Amino acid sequence: MTHRLFSAALVLLALTACVSDPPPLEQLRLSEQAVSQARAVGADEQVPELAQAEDKLRQAQAAMADEAFKQARVLAEQAELDARLAEARVLTAKSQEQLAELSKRINRLRHQLGDLQ
Repeated sequence: MTHRLFSAALVLLALTACVSDPPPLEQLRLSEQAVSQARAVGADEQVPELAQAEDKLRQAQAAMADEAFKQARVLAEQAELDARLAEARVLTAKSQEQLAELSKRINRLRHQLGDLQ
């Protein structure tokens, strides 16, 4: 009985190992969308994470062509994360610039109010 269960488990394990990963089409779409979004907010080649995202996306597409779907999925996921980080860095920098400008305006107004008193 134990031998049969063990044999059945081995057969199941072998069948599972033979099943390949499905093509990560949705993940590739998400990665491409994340790269586009990062570019839309102002990320360019000067943002290292965007360059990394684009490179990993190209590698993922090449892995897809080679039907290395697991590798393609991992690379596409990394590309998406890199693109989102690039977007966050750009948005943070823009927010910091706006904050600095507002701070200057407030200080200018304070100075003008001080002159009036």
